[in-house]
Order: sequence, then structure tokens, then C-alpha cells
Amino acid sequence: MWDEKYNVENYIYGIEPNDFLKENITVLPKGEVLCLAEGEGRNAVFLAKNGYQVTAVDSSSVGLEKAKRLADENGVSIEFIHCDLSLYDLGEHKWDGIVSIFCHVPEEIRKMLHKGIVKGLKQSGILLLEAYTPAQLEYETGGPPTTDLMYSEKILREELAGISFSRLVEIERKIVEGSYHTGLGAVVQAIGSPIDI
Repeated sequence: MWDEKYNVENYIYGIEPNDFLKENITVLPKGEVLCLAEGEGRNAVFLAKNGYQVTAVDSSSVGLEKAKRLADENGVSIEFIHCDLSLYDLGEHKWDGIVSIFCHVPEEIRKMLHKGIVKGLKQSGILLLEAYTPAQLEYETGGPPTTDLMYSEKILREELAGISFSRLVEIERKIVEGSYHTGLGAVVQAIGSPIDI
């Protein structure tokens, strides 16, 4: 499905970074950052241009080819990994930052991924996440077609129980990111780090 979507000349989500990431990049410690479901590379390239060592994972080889092209055009080096997130091992205490922007996957994979995020972050690491909530279906301005692929504050509190949040809110905001995300949207935003135990 994603290979098909990405197999066009233009970047379907644009080449500019996600606004929430752009506004909060300074919360991410300088170091190794993992971008989940990175697609065509806009967020990974932005992070790399700002001095981060970036690893970008996506299941679409077509998306990653476009991401590599965008990285080359911007003169940055990024490690691209072609892998389904259900199979990707985030490691233990490995990442200074994990960025999850509109990473909508089935519930079973999401729960596993969230466990991996808690385990994969360094003690001082930061998770930065934005995703659509079920209310997004009323807006029809982008995102998954069904609520089971959506996120909520409640889901994030439960599935990321090992994370202490400095920000966790459900809000409406205008999202203009290429042709696939355009207009008012209902999102959940999260910034947090592992609980000190």
C-alpha cells in the first residue's frame, strides 16, 4: 500500500518537517535519534541538518528511496533501514531521542512498539510523538480510515507506562503537510522520558 502511495514524483507529505517536531526540536538531546515510520524522509532530514545522528526506519522501499534522495539534496547523512516495524528491534537504552510522527500501525504492533520505545530510550532520552486521535475521522483531512489505528492520551498513558510526560495533550490544530495532511486535524501530542527507577 505505502509503496503505491509513495510512487509519485512529488513528496506526498511535503519536504518540510512536522510542525510539532520543528517547534520542539530543542527538547531532543543531541545524539542518536530514531525516526519511526519515516516515509519520505522530511523529519529525518530536518533532524540531520540540525546536527543529530539519525536512523530512519520504514516498511516502504519506495518511500526510503525518496528519503535518500532528499537527504542527498540536503547534503546530510542518515542511516535508512527498510524494515516492518513489527520486526524492528529498538534495542536497549540506545537512543537519545525517538521521534514518532503519524506512525499509525495496528494495535498489536503499536503495543509492541511502545514497549520497545520504553526499553530503547536512554535514561535521559526523549520521546516526541504526534498522532491522530479518533476524532480525526470527523475532519477527513488525512490519517487512517479507522479508529483502531488512532492514538489517544489514554492509550499513550497505558502503553507507555514507563514514560514520564512533560506534555501529553489532545488538541485540534491546522496541519498542512503535503497533499495528504491538509486542514484542521485532531491530534495527540506527547513529549516524555523514561521514569527514573
